[in-house]
Amino acid sequence: MRFSLFAHMERWDESVSASRQFENLTELTQIAEAGGFSTVWIGEHHSMEYVASPSPMPQLAYLAARTSTIRLGAGTVVAPFWHPLRAAGETALLDVISGGRAEIGVARGAHQFEFDRLAGGLPAADGGKHLRELVPAVRALWQGDYAHEGEIWQFPTSTSVPKPVQRPTPPMWIAARDPASHDFAVANGCNVMVTPLMKGIEEVENLVAKFETAVAGHPGIPRPELMVLRHTHAYSPGDPEGWRPAAEAVQRYYRTFDAWFGNKLTPRDGFLEPSPVSKFAERPEFELESLHRTAMIGTPQELVERLRRYEELGIDEYSFWIDNGLPHEEKRRSLELFIKEVVPAFR
Repeated sequence: MRFSLFAHMERWDESVSASRQFENLTELTQIAEAGGFSTVWIGEHHSMEYVASPSPMPQLAYLAARTSTIRLGAGTVVAPFWHPLRAAGETALLDVISGGRAEIGVARGAHQFEFDRLAGGLPAADGGKHLRELVPAVRALWQGDYAHEGEIWQFPTSTSVPKPVQRPTPPMWIAARDPASHDFAVANGCNVMVTPLMKGIEEVENLVAKFETAVAGHPGIPRPELMVLRHTHAYSPGDPEGWRPAAEAVQRYYRTFDAWFGNKLTPRDGFLEPSPVSKFAERPEFELESLHRTAMIGTPQELVERLRRYEELGIDEYSFWIDNGLPHEEKRRSLELFIKEVVPAFR
């Protein structure tokens, strides 16, 4: 089981500039590369400071010049917001700039807030049809001349310019949760990325079962890879309360996610207050002790023991989701401790 880093330019208030946030992202990426992480993943979100990332492409292209071995993952581009020609050309350009290190993830999208602004109010739940049309079109454009007559997009014979370095195509990943998404990914030769969010190991097992069912349903297709993305924080065993600040930060992250996902409040200059703790009084999975158990928060030895189960489940890649609202210095210490004392146990 290999390890990767999942990170955004996370910004919670005006105290840290966007320039500093990008410098922080660069530093974390370089630490991950030096520690043997396989990939850095950056997603796509719009008009939200807590996950500032209007396009992963320029960030990853810059990181390509500041690194040499770590792979560069768009995790993910949101299909309804991209025309296939633009998606094919920009991702191929990333592959050229990085010398063939691009990994391309695609998702249907989740936040109605973003769909109301970039997709004319299209229901976020309908984004799946865009994903299912975009993926084969981009793959065809990467390989040569292709004309498209789809339900959503139509264009005459075109091709990706430039072509990607990786032939026939860069690896493609699908963000999946429901069985149909797993099945589409496997049927189309795409790897799968999943997140159990704030749920426990039983949700990881559930997601793996969906993946395995899809693999069994397509015996003629080479087995793709499975990545699990999870909030992660390592702290010193000398601090018995070291888990609490991390659990509080992850709780705030999910309360903020809830506020944006609810799409009922008007943000102010890209910021939105987290939903109050009282809203989750009947939701035990949001309690700090629960998040301590479900998020990957623990001492190095505790994390090794818990990650062994992920390895047993056949997961190919565990992605260290570092977004959680903690100060950059805390994130750096956590990542360095994880690299020093957890990663060697899986080599």
